Amino acid sequence: MNRPKPDEYAAFYGNYISLVWEGPVLDILEDLASTTFKFFSDLTDDQANYAYAESKWTIKEVLGHIIDAERTFAYRILAFSRGQKELPGFDENAYVESATFNNRTIQDLAAEFKATRIANLYMLRALTPGQLNITGIANGSKVSVLAIVYILAGHELHHLKIIKERYLI
Repeated sequence: MNRPKPDEYAAFYGNYISLVWEGPVLDILEDLASTTFKFFSDLTDDQANYAYAESKWTIKEVLGHIIDAERTFAYRILAFSRGQKELPGFDENAYVESATFNNRTIQDLAAEFKATRIANLYMLRALTPGQLNITGIANGSKVSVLAIVYILAGHELHHLKIIKERYLI
């Protein structure tokens, strides 16, 4: 899979895509399944319950958001690759607010993340080149299936960077 071209996604996704290092993106996603799982699993619940400022998410909520986004992006990939043309956006703040991430252990959330990623990798590996080139409208913006695969990795890397810079200092 080649890196998506800028006309395959809205400009605001460019930040996520730019974070994905060179190499086969599916291998990157597989590596991240293990390293992200280990990163979060090694945290204590005290660390995971920390928010760096009032009204900011805890680390547990950030990981829960990553899981929600993983599922949302995977659904977009599935829907577009199967012929659906348009999907709504999602309000990540409302999703986190409605969830119970802080009532769970960080290890449980990490395991859910890894299981979700592994399941998604089966779908991603089965995509044909033609399916990767399909575009749809998500959250009012055109995006290709290929771009969503890269967004999936970049979104995770974005949040890992924020956690390392703002939470674990």
